[in-house]
Amino acid sequence: MPVNYVRGDATQPIGSENRIITHCCNDQGYWNAGFVKALSQRWPEPERAYRRWATGLETLPFALGNVQFVRVAAGLCVANIIGQSGIRNRGTYPPPIRYEAIRKGLQRVRELAIAHKASIHMPRMGAGLAGGHWDLIAEIIESELCVHGLQVTVYDQK
Repeated sequence: MPVNYVRGDATQPIGSENRIITHCCNDQGYWNAGFVKALSQRWPEPERAYRRWATGLETLPFALGNVQFVRVAAGLCVANIIGQSGIRNRGTYPPPIRYEAIRKGLQRVRELAIAHKASIHMPRMGAGLAGGHWDLIAEIIESELCVHGLQVTVYDQK
């Protein structure tokens, strides 16, 4: 099943079935720029959970490749994927994206999506502030989600 690209807001995922919104977070505990601002405007829970996780108040290690699932409504959760090492400053090289962490995180998302018959929704995660190349991230999405029959929708801002 190919990735479905649409114009729209990833915080308003289409469909009425179970849905998972995935996005890329950093491993430094910073939640203040990019897609997370839109998430926080819509629901406070993902940010609060991420900050608890970053300060060691959760049992799951706050580490690259790990995923925190936060329920925000009936049939809807946000997957905070730690896929970026550090934050991007002007001239940061290499960029903070960690493709293998994205892959590992999407494997965990896949497990939950299969178990709950959920579709997966995301912005072009990892290709903004994390500095990733979308073509590489799209290949990971295809191999970790799409080839397993999961419905994936990527939202480009209006």
